[in-house]
Amino acid sequence: MRWPRWLLVYLLALGLVAGPAYPMYLHYDFTHSRDTLSYLSLARGEFGGVNVTRRYRVLVPAAAAAVAWPLEKVYARIWPQRATSEWPLRLGFYVVNCLLLAGVGLVLFRTCLLYGASPAAAALAVAAVLTSRWTVYTAGLPLVDSLYLLVVALAFYGARSGSAAAVGAVLLLGFPAKESALLLVPWLLWYGRHALRWPWQLAGLAVGGAATLALRHWIDVQAGATAIESVSNALGHFENLTYSLRRLFSVKGIGELFSIFGFFSLLILAGLRTSAARRNWLPALGGAGGWLVVIVGAHMLLSGDLGRMGYLAAPVFAVAFSLILTRDPLFGWLRPDASGRTAIPTS
Repeated sequence: MRWPRWLLVYLLALGLVAGPAYPMYLHYDFTHSRDTLSYLSLARGEFGGVNVTRRYRVLVPAAAAAVAWPLEKVYARIWPQRATSEWPLRLGFYVVNCLLLAGVGLVLFRTCLLYGASPAAAALAVAAVLTSRWTVYTAGLPLVDSLYLLVVALAFYGARSGSAAAVGAVLLLGFPAKESALLLVPWLLWYGRHALRWPWQLAGLAVGGAATLALRHWIDVQAGATAIESVSNALGHFENLTYSLRRLFSVKGIGELFSIFGFFSLLILAGLRTSAARRNWLPALGGAGGWLVVIVGAHMLLSGDLGRMGYLAAPVFAVAFSLILTRDPLFGWLRPDASGRTAIPTS
C-alpha cells in the first residue's frame, strides 16, 4: 500500500506551508491590495466592481466561502465580534490554500522521483519550493494562485508519469483557475499526448472550455458586464511586455527573480558550474522542462509580476534541485554509502 507514504509526504508539505503562512494570515494588512479585496468580494458573491482580470477566478473563493460558513457559527460562539467580520472568510482562504499547496508539494515529490531523484533529495526539493516567500503569500492571503500552481504541477507530472487523470484535471481546471492556462494547451497537447491521446485531450478542452464559458456568462449576468470587456482586458495584457522586459533587465528585476526561491537558487548555479555538472541533470529535464520554463516566462512578461508568475516554474525547479542533489558529486555526502548510511563528513 502506497497511500500511507503519500499521506506522510502530504502532511510534511502541509506543515511546511501552514506554519510560516499563519503569521501572514493573522497579521498582514492586505487592505491596500486590490487582488485580495477582489477575491474576498468574489467569496461573498459580489461580482460587480471586481476587476475583470480577477472576476472569473471563482473556484478558490467559492471553496473558501464553503469552509467559512461553518466557521462563522464557531466564531459566533467564541468571538462574536469576529463572526460578522472578514475573519471567517480569511481563515477559509488560509485553509483552502494550505491544502492546495500541500497537494502541490505531494505532486512535486512524486514528479522528482519519476525523474530519478532520491526520496531524500525529492523531499528537500519540496522544502525548497514550499519555503519560498511566494508560498507564504499564496497560503496566508486571500489569493487564488495555489490552484493554478497545482494545475501547472499536475501538467508536468502528468506528462512524465503518463497519468491520464492528471492531464484530464489540467484540462478541466486550467481555464477556471487562470485564463492564461491557454498558454499551457500547446505544451500539453504535445508532451501530454502519451498520457491522453489528442482526441481525448480535445474532448477535455471542449468540456472545460464550455464549462468555463458558461460560468463566465453567468458571472457577467451577475455583474451586469459584457463579454467584450474580458476580451479587451485579455488583449490589454500585451501592453505589459515593454514594462516587464525593462524590469527584467534591471537590478531590481534580477533581485525579484532571485527572491522567488531565495538562496536555494544557488544550488542551481552550482549545478551549472561545469559541462560535466550540467550533464548530470540538465538533459533529464528535456524539452518538457525547457518549454515549460518558456511558458512561465510568457506568464511573467504578460502579467508584469515577475516574481509571482516566476513561482510557476516550481515544478521544473524542484526536479532540477532534486537531480543535482542526487547526481552531482559535490553533494555525494548526502547519498547513502554501501551500508545504507549517509556519509556525513566529519571535517
